[in-house]
Amino acid sequence: MSTYIIAEAGVNHNGDLDTAFKLVEKAHAAGADCVKFQTFISENDISCHAEKAAYQKETCGNAESQLDMVKKLELPFQAFSKLKAYCDQLGIAFLSTPFDLESVAFLNAIDMPFWKVPSGEVTHLPYLLAIARTGKPVVMSTGMCEMEEIQRAMDVLKANGTPQITLLHCNTEYPTPYEDVNLRAMETMRRRFGVDVGYSDHTPGIEVPIAAAALGAVIVEKHFTLDKNMKGPDHRASLEPEELAAMVRGIRRAEEALGSGRKTVSPSERGNREIARKSVVARCAIRKGDVLTEENLAAKRPGTGISPMRWFDILGTRAVRDFAEDELIEL
Repeated sequence: MSTYIIAEAGVNHNGDLDTAFKLVEKAHAAGADCVKFQTFISENDISCHAEKAAYQKETCGNAESQLDMVKKLELPFQAFSKLKAYCDQLGIAFLSTPFDLESVAFLNAIDMPFWKVPSGEVTHLPYLLAIARTGKPVVMSTGMCEMEEIQRAMDVLKANGTPQITLLHCNTEYPTPYEDVNLRAMETMRRRFGVDVGYSDHTPGIEVPIAAAALGAVIVEKHFTLDKNMKGPDHRASLEPEELAAMVRGIRRAEEALGSGRKTVSPSERGNREIARKSVVARCAIRKGDVLTEENLAAKRPGTGISPMRWFDILGTRAVRDFAEDELIEL
């Protein structure tokens, strides 16, 4: 099964719809399956007392509150209707993560294929209930989560109408240190919860998402931007369009390289067997009737004659004719 690649535009439009349209175009051109945004009413999502995360302070300064920062990144609901229509026109799936109950209700009305639950909402019971009651599949990020928290969220979703859950392993630090990625947690969650597992990435570069795909991630999600130097909290930890395209190519190549798992001679290497393998040859000139011994035999390329695996079948027999040095032995 092909890895489903979500190009996470998030709030990297900086509150500008034209920029959001350009992000859709770049995601489509890069070969992503889906482009994802974030839908929220800032005052419903963030209190005036909420502090910025450390990475937000680093990228945006500390002069304004988290609420004030996020308010600048908000798009009105009608903007997402336009983005959905544009995605349909281009042929790329539209997705947006809701961060409050009003946004859940709105997005449910514009026919998204599934829900993407962000890591921060895993412990938000009213939110999980609202998502579950729509009856749509859920993809849930699990950053900052203990296993028991994931289990409780899954129990709520399944008990209230969610037909299918896919978990995304995630670390929410922007950017994530490589030593904290822990891709093997995907397999741990797959075994524990018995569901498909993918990966939402916040590391620099494209290596880790490709590795996740090679390890069996059914979904890979990655932030991207038009320009890492733009103002805003997430741009620095995002890929630029050409990097996103390189990531998509890398994942597709990794999928191709995984193959069937059946060990056999591949068509591309079949012609190398005779070139790289060895045959039994005359180490020196041998006369007809001479006994074939380890002193007058050798194993050398090419592999077009008798295989050295028959070495002990040949020793002690007599030469059927004269053989020149390096000539293939015949029986």
